[in-house]
This record gives sequence, structure tokens and C-alpha cells, in this order.
Amino acid sequence: MVKKVCIVGAGPGGLASAMLLAKAGLHVTVLERLPQVGGRTSSFRANGFTFDTGPTFFLYPTVLRQIFAACGYDLDRELSLIKLDPQYELIFGAGGRLAATPDLKRMGEAISGLSPDDVAGFARFYEDNRRKLSSFAPFLSSPFLGWRDLCRVDMLKLLPILRPWSSLQSDLSRYFEDPRLQLAFSFQSKYLGMSPFRCPSLFSILSFLEYEYGVFHPVGGCGAVTAAMARIATEMGVDIRTNESVEELCFEGRRPTGVYTNERFYGCDALVINADFARAMHRLVPEKLRRRWSNRKLSNTSYSCSTFMMYLGIRGRYDDVAHHTVYISENYEENLRDIEERHRLSSDPSFYIQNACVTDSTLAPEGSSTIYALFPVSHQHGNIDWSRDCDGFRSLALKQLAKAGLKDLESRITYEKIFTPNDWDTQFELHLGSTFSLTHNLSQLLHLRPRNRFEDLDSVYLVGGGTHPGSGLPVIFESSRISSRLLLQDLGFNPGFIHKGIDLVPMVAEAA
Repeated sequence: MVKKVCIVGAGPGGLASAMLLAKAGLHVTVLERLPQVGGRTSSFRANGFTFDTGPTFFLYPTVLRQIFAACGYDLDRELSLIKLDPQYELIFGAGGRLAATPDLKRMGEAISGLSPDDVAGFARFYEDNRRKLSSFAPFLSSPFLGWRDLCRVDMLKLLPILRPWSSLQSDLSRYFEDPRLQLAFSFQSKYLGMSPFRCPSLFSILSFLEYEYGVFHPVGGCGAVTAAMARIATEMGVDIRTNESVEELCFEGRRPTGVYTNERFYGCDALVINADFARAMHRLVPEKLRRRWSNRKLSNTSYSCSTFMMYLGIRGRYDDVAHHTVYISENYEENLRDIEERHRLSSDPSFYIQNACVTDSTLAPEGSSTIYALFPVSHQHGNIDWSRDCDGFRSLALKQLAKAGLKDLESRITYEKIFTPNDWDTQFELHLGSTFSLTHNLSQLLHLRPRNRFEDLDSVYLVGGGTHPGSGLPVIFESSRISSRLLLQDLGFNPGFIHKGIDLVPMVAEAA
């Protein structure tokens, strides 16, 4: 009899798992509450404009390329990926700009324009992080199911390289004297929803990945990635049910037997949860079945920041504004404290802009373009009432965006949609509106994170940003490989076709 697997959530992790499990011969059903697949990695269309909902760039596509290959598909035939150069422009509130390029010679020249003495530090940073990633990559692709996995001899040998006692910002100060350059190679911690002043130094590999392998724009937006995955999964026999909200998980003891949605019952031999971890636990798993992740434990867990989003369709195009722009406020550390500690809105908030139509004209009607603006803000907290504060923060946001060259923006808006932490909570079912799930501090990494083979239940597996290895598309796809291997092993299948481990040799398409 064919084994049945239900996957709760059609985000990128759930779709990757569906492909791998279907390839192994399982009967896979994906249940998605929303009318479209992709979760936050989806697109929406309005008035002829196409916007990515969440992620707007594709970093290190090697992992997904290998998942496609394991399933008999070629990522580069299914998607059109454009390598960006410059990959983004950094604007420092303290003064100065930096066009970040994967061309290392030009990058050295750009760094020299800000701080000539730091060019040598960039070379040291680059080589040290190549070694760090190469050393740690096998652990990123392995499950951490308990403290014994952490205490392996080969893991302990990595401590001098990983420097877990150091923050990301502190680690960067070993390479760069100019504080602007320290931020240029540490702001990527915001991809995890964390401050570089608190994020573990391990994550210096994020900026290294950008320069070593490039930053890519999928034509049609990142939503095109999950749309292609859903199409392929369907071709492989996966049953994807959108507009079906999971209402109840059924258990015999600690083992799942099926899922009730608003439409019907689906039986299963194993369950994969791709929903927001904290929300899924609260709503779907009775507390009596949660030994470790009780409601009290969940309330004491640290959650990431949220984001204030502006999705704007505008007349014309800003050709002098980069595809990606990051503005780092003059007092960035105070801005981050406002977000993570004080839970208040900053007077000089940092922000990120995607001006994708300078690269991809398919996203807007002729003569128009899209602007996607993201402002990191506190997750939901009593200090901020978005029903009261939204209009004021929108006005401030428009003034901030002018600092990046978006002059006269408000007069050119023909379509506007705003998303606050409340919207992330209610529309995407994210606990506290935390867009990056659990934070990635040392007490919530590796075996201390919810585990790929979920420790509180039998035959339940986790994928997505809330489990190991963490947030961000490459590691979310890696979580799918880890969890799929575990599930197949537990059901008696051979998961040998699933590539194990991050391949650190740049692919031809990425190096071109």
C-alpha cells in the first residue's frame, strides 16, 4: 500500500518536500489555507502590477537546483534567473554610498572609496568566510536532534572558526575599521530578523554567499519560483489543495492519523508542518501532546522583528535607483534597539527598496513600474497600535524613501497596498506578526530550535524558517532535504537520491 503524507502549508519548504517525497513514491497531499501557493514567497497582482509578497531576491540557488535535479528537472529550464551587478546599493545615513558588486576587483575599489585602509580587511574577510562556510556546510545539511549532535568531536573542532561567543558586528570589527563597512557586511542579519549587534558571528557567511555566488532576480519575481515548484509537484502527482484551511490534526497517541480541513478529512501515515511554528502549535497541536514546546515555552521563546510594507505601482520609472537599495540609518544601533528592545517606531528608520522594473519589465504595465519598500519594525507589541500609528508612519516612510532617490514618489503612486505586523498576523498566520519566525540567537539554534523530526510527536516533521537550519530560502530548502530524508528513512524508504550537503563549487550558471 502506498504511504500517504500530508503537508500543512504550500510555502517553499512544503513545496520542496512535496517534490522530494513524491519522487520517492509517496502519495503527497499539500493543504494550503490561502488561494495561492508560496506563502510569503508568493506574488500578487493588482492593476497590472506584480509584487513579491515577501522575499524579493534569490540567494544561492544551488540547493534548489539540486532538489530539481533529484526530481528529474532542470531549474535553469524552468526559471529565468538574472544575476545582478551591482547586487544592491547601500546608502549610509552617516554619509557615503557603496555599490556592492560580486566583481571582487571592483568591490575592492568601491571599498577603497570609503576607507582605503579596509581593502586588505575585505580580502581577509572573504577568505576566512570561505573556510568557515566550507567547514560548517556539512552541519547545515545535517539534522540536530539532540545535544549529542552538538557535542560531536568534529563539531567542537569548529569552535575557533565559528566563534559563537562573538556577535556578528564584533566579528566584522576584526576586518574593518570603518563602522560603515562593518554594517555593509553585517546588515544581512536582518534577513533573519536580527540585529548584527546580537546575531551570532556564524552568520557572516550570509554576506560571503552574496559575493561568492551572487544575488539573483527570478524573472516574474520570487513568486515565480514557488509557482514553478507547484507546477512541477503537480506534474509529479502531488495533490495541492488551495483554499483549504487545516482545522484539526488527528492523533492516536502521539502519532498523526489524518487532517481535517474546512472541506474534508485526509488520512496520513506521516505529517509535514510547513506552517508558522508557534501558530501551528497553538492552534493545531493539543498542549497535552507537547512535552517540550508547551504554551509557556512558546511564550518565553524569542521571536523576530516584523516589517512595515509598502507595495506601490507608480507612473514612470526611477532608472537612477538600483534594483535593490538598502538605507542604513545614521544611528543604526539605536534604530535596532527601538525595534527589538523598546518596541517603538524610530524617527529615522532603516529601509530596503526593490525597484525591480529596471531589470524586469514584466512586472508593470508599459510606462509604469513597481516599488517595494520594507521597513523593519517591532513585532506586535502594546507600545504600537497600528490602527492609530499607520498613517503617521506611512508619511515618515515616504520622507525616508526620498533619501534613496525616490523624489516626488507620492504624486506618482497609482496603486498602493500597505502591510503592517497586524496584517502578517491575520492574513499569513504569523505569531506576533514575526516575519522571520523564531530568532537565531544561540539559545535557539541547532538542537535548541524545533527539530526537523519534531521531538514532541511521532511521524511529524518540520520544514521552513522555524526549524533547523533557519530562515532564508537556501536554508529553508535545506530543511526540506533534511526532513524528507528523515521521513523516508522512518518509513523504510531509501532517501539516497536526495543530495546531502551544500555543494560549495559554484555552478556554471551562477558563475557566468
